[in-house]
Amino acid sequence: MPARLLIEGGVALKGEVAVSAAKNAALPALAAALLTARPLTLTNVPELGDVRTMLKLLATLGARVERRGREVTLTVERVTSDLAPYELVSTMRASVLVLGPLVARHGSARVALPGGCAIGVRPIDQHLKGLAKLGAEIVIENGYVVARASRLKGARISTDMVTVTGTENLMMAAALAEGVTVIENAAREPEVGDLAVLLAAMGARLDGIGTGRIEIQGVPELAGAVHRVVPDRIEAGTLLVAGAITHGDVRVTDMVPDHLAAVLAKLDECGVALETGPSWVRVRAGERARAADIVTSPFPGFPTDMQAQLMTLLGLADGQSTVTETIFENRFMHAAELARMGASITTDGSIAIVRGVDAYQGAPVMASDLRASAALVLAGLAARGRTEVSRIYHLDRGYERLETKLAALGARIERRP
Repeated sequence: MPARLLIEGGVALKGEVAVSAAKNAALPALAAALLTARPLTLTNVPELGDVRTMLKLLATLGARVERRGREVTLTVERVTSDLAPYELVSTMRASVLVLGPLVARHGSARVALPGGCAIGVRPIDQHLKGLAKLGAEIVIENGYVVARASRLKGARISTDMVTVTGTENLMMAAALAEGVTVIENAAREPEVGDLAVLLAAMGARLDGIGTGRIEIQGVPELAGAVHRVVPDRIEAGTLLVAGAITHGDVRVTDMVPDHLAAVLAKLDECGVALETGPSWVRVRAGERARAADIVTSPFPGFPTDMQAQLMTLLGLADGQSTVTETIFENRFMHAAELARMGASITTDGSIAIVRGVDAYQGAPVMASDLRASAALVLAGLAARGRTEVSRIYHLDRGYERLETKLAALGARIERRP
């Protein structure tokens, strides 16, 4: 029987909790191992389902994988297969990150069109247009992207929309391309910056990281490196909201506060008391939160991956809030489940109107995607009575032992089969 979480709500969380490394930084870093024949060692790698899937995929492509706790060493002396099969890609859309490295180093790639979360289409056409600009020949055959190139050539690429995995795929491909590549409208997310730091350590030559214009001078080959994966800003934000929604006093450590500036600004607007240090944030919430409006946008704007969690806090706020989702369609799937717990939320397309209620009531609820599952856990922590969150395999894809971290802060939460 699939695991579920049982939560007895109403406990104010107190204490200190450390943030794990970012899944969305670990996955492209793992894929970068395909770019070199030398060993690549990553430290601070989180224990997550998606990480295990990526390691399994890389092993099928020829990687020798050694894992010692949070340290992973990958060695791809030669690529033995260019096939990323549907059974792996369908469980994790980030598998598409092997496309750029495979074409750049091996000259060919066959990658199944991705699956992943049920939060919208998220097409990979920007990846494919960019690789075509670099000289790859691309066709779609039987549900697979087939890309071939003898040697990629530098080019100017301007993406139609900001895409994180697209920027990462093109950065990795361009690192081994001949000549200079310029990526315009590049994603500025910290996870993109973390990949750039890794590529530079491997010998890549990049300029403009953290801006919308990245310039890459291709090199004939890349070396191995040792790299520590950046902390997970979304986990950090989720833990801060957990402190706020339970009227607790929580210090979240091992994080980069600058990566969460938009979320911290919104919590401040909601009346949550914050203290910030170089690698920690303390949240204290005595009073009822104030209503606030949110519009999601690419970094450095308010992250779509924190929208569900903040909506849960706003559901208990004093007044009416408007949440506008500009990144993904279908990203209000948590709203109906929150309504089962007493939330007053109406959605119309990309806009949700949230009218704050006095309290949530415990109820059986079901997770639809990764961040929705986190939102339901947060609601359960604040609710009166018992909440049962089922289908938490979504949660396990992106949060490392979240229930253990919350229990250490005093939450009455347990995992049951």
